[in-house]
Amino acid sequence: MFFGKKKKKKRYYALGFILVILASWFFYLYILDTAISRDAQLKEFIVEPGWGSTKISQELEKQGLISNSWVFELYVWFKGVSSKLQDGQYFLAKNLSIKEIAQILSRGAGVTKEVNLTFIEGWNNEEYADYLTQKGISSKTDFLAVIQKKADWWDESDFLASKPRNLDLEGYLFPDTYRIYHDAAIKDIVRKMLDNFGKKLTPELRAEITRQGKTIHEIVTLASILEKEVSSETDRKLVADIFYKRLKAGMPLQADSTVNYVTGKGVSRSTAVDTKIDNPYNTYKYKGLPPGPICNPGLSAITAAIYPQANPYWYFLTTPDGQVIYSKTHDEHVKAKAKYYQ
Repeated sequence: MFFGKKKKKKRYYALGFILVILASWFFYLYILDTAISRDAQLKEFIVEPGWGSTKISQELEKQGLISNSWVFELYVWFKGVSSKLQDGQYFLAKNLSIKEIAQILSRGAGVTKEVNLTFIEGWNNEEYADYLTQKGISSKTDFLAVIQKKADWWDESDFLASKPRNLDLEGYLFPDTYRIYHDAAIKDIVRKMLDNFGKKLTPELRAEITRQGKTIHEIVTLASILEKEVSSETDRKLVADIFYKRLKAGMPLQADSTVNYVTGKGVSRSTAVDTKIDNPYNTYKYKGLPPGPICNPGLSAITAAIYPQANPYWYFLTTPDGQVIYSKTHDEHVKAKAKYYQ
């Protein structure tokens, strides 16, 4: 009987040990690695000289950057960095976990004075503005005002020479990842994007555009449509040739992406009503290229617009799963639409 009680105690100890391990695992992986929300907007957080880990943790909770000050304080004590948290001006977001915030505060305020901004290929200027607003860098209104025609960007960037001055910088703000200071002026951010565009459009590419008798603005405009219509480099070069053939033959481009630019919709196929909208960007109603780009294209789309791949097709469509179907005649195209757009 004595031995039976001893075995029971061992089982209780083992069970207790397992529960402690599970609780620790939950604490470490869930609480410490989980942010308070998905909000990525940066918020100023000041650590005053003389603040200890207790005061810092309380202020973090008070400002809604963490959910529990006690957990933060316990973590920095456990990691041995409670005395290494530095004073200064930080820019933190609610999508940072306790572990990440502790790491930032122990490394110093300089860590958050610079931020990475990633602009995606195919975003238009409205989406750029929304992104900068979300990041807490600029208001949408301020950004859009800077890129308007009023800003005399032409004197600084020779590749804008063929771009009509009544248009903003749509198409020329090169999509890429930029590292900037949090308090950088919007004009400096825009200048960085334009400089990058100028570098990407190499002398060789510019010479080829001139040799073909085209303008940079025509290339960027078509590239922006290719960026939105198809995703692979191969398809972009094939579709570029289709569009050039249509332009030469006086056919409308009939690109749904240009209609979406007018309506603000993100659909793959425009409705019959939308294709009748009276707008110069509607390539169903108006022949030729639209007045300007419909988004900011990446290098792949720009290159495709310069170097199209000759092919016998005049029509194409993209299936719901992303496959591009090509047709030589209108009848073939109608059959393809009936097959894939049921």
